Amino acid sequence: MSIITDVLQGGWNALLEYLSAHVLTCLVPAFFIAGAIAVFVSQGAVLRCFGPKAKKVLSYSVASVSGTILAVCSCTVLPLFGGIYKRGAGIGPAIAFLYSGPAINVLAIVYTARLLGYDLGIARIVGALAFAAGIGLIMSFIYRKEESLKDAEAFDALLADLEGKSLRQQVVFFVTLVGILVSAASQYWIVAGTLLVVLAVILWRWFSRSEIGQWMRETLHFVRLIVPWLLGGVFVAGIITTFVPESAVATYVGGNSLLANFGASLFGSLMYFATLTEVPIIRAFTDLGMGKGPSLALLLAGPALSLPNMLVIRSIMGTKKTLTYIALVVVFATISGYIFGLIS
Repeated sequence: MSIITDVLQGGWNALLEYLSAHVLTCLVPAFFIAGAIAVFVSQGAVLRCFGPKAKKVLSYSVASVSGTILAVCSCTVLPLFGGIYKRGAGIGPAIAFLYSGPAINVLAIVYTARLLGYDLGIARIVGALAFAAGIGLIMSFIYRKEESLKDAEAFDALLADLEGKSLRQQVVFFVTLVGILVSAASQYWIVAGTLLVVLAVILWRWFSRSEIGQWMRETLHFVRLIVPWLLGGVFVAGIITTFVPESAVATYVGGNSLLANFGASLFGSLMYFATLTEVPIIRAFTDLGMGKGPSLALLLAGPALSLPNMLVIRSIMGTKKTLTYIALVVVFATISGYIFGLIS
């Protein structure tokens, strides 16, 4: 009975710490930003940049930041990836999109920096961008003969551009939302309140009721999709800190050896992490002595891969390409974690 009590107490303590106002002021604005991106940014225009006719500089640049632009999570990215790849997108940009989608969505960026520290948050952004472009380019080079057979017309037929606001309106709108996020997270309440008034004016002047309603529905969709898994992940993290011996963590991933970083990368690639749940779990391991290098390695490999994810990717592009992609992610994550551990 005491074991059950200890389990519940460990999970409850973690939930109380997580549900502090300091964390919520980060995530609540981030949910609204994710919902706004999903509704008001033209996804058709973004995805069209991945086609065979697009210039490489443009296609890889857009693909590498598409996780932030499109605000897709790990469950959403697979059908999008399958659609654009099957209909003619180059394998390089498609792979860059596949990796960046769950790795650097706006919620993951904010939550990682807030819970694990700004150094790991920045390293995750830089590493994810470099991974997306680098792995995409390598895949494109390895399978370049097959790329020459892509059907550009089929890809163009897949996409229909979506209407959106003007560029000026989008910039002002999203800068205001980001300003609210930053000021609320920093507890600059006067600035946050002023920006909320600015946001109200923007919504009154530029947006219809139906558009605002659509934005709220999309935001609520993200909340319903993510929050239950996130709270479950926090609870599991509390259990981990209660029962996992510090000596075991220190022995296997406590230092910054290549083996420790490889172990963290491999573990991350096999485990399934629902959106954002990797962050509290890694926080639990770091509290038990996990090194910063292996923490980054797990952050870079975990969201991009899992056993269910691998099976779906294999059904889309075959066993050989899937194994190549998995190997590249694990190797890149291992090396990145090792380098980060040396300089941090």
